[in-house]
Amino acid sequence: MVFDSRKDARAASAGSILVTRLMVRGVAGVVTDGGFRDATEIAGLDIQAFHSRPWAPTNLTLHQAIDINVPIGCGDAPVFPRDVLVGDNDGVIVIPAHLADGVAAEAAQMTAYEDFVSERVRGGQSILGLYPMTDDANQPLFEAWRAANGR
Repeated sequence: MVFDSRKDARAASAGSILVTRLMVRGVAGVVTDGGFRDATEIAGLDIQAFHSRPWAPTNLTLHQAIDINVPIGCGDAPVFPRDVLVGDNDGVIVIPAHLADGVAAEAAQMTAYEDFVSERVRGGQSILGLYPMTDDANQPLFEAWRAANGR
């Protein structure tokens, strides 16, 4: 579930009780460009949760739920129903639904390559020509690494 809080964290978008209820109802994750109260409790729940910062005050005059399953903006990004959101400790991205499969395939490829690069760099190789791959001699090394690692 994505909350459009207009990047305004002066009032919490949700707290641990609401997020717990959403989790119990089957919501896979919650994202807001505002703040959450009870952020420590929410972090301990079995649900992905992303917010701009913890913020305790709840003020119903700043944020009011007015609709569901409609296009919104969150953190300056448009979000449409059925879009795919992917988040980690670095942030959240919105992937339009019609692009999700292609982006996932490219991300898997890039993740494999970055894992290969990290292993080579830990082993002492310079990143020159390796990252980005501008030296074609690295391609067969990468392909052999992928085969050996089932990637």
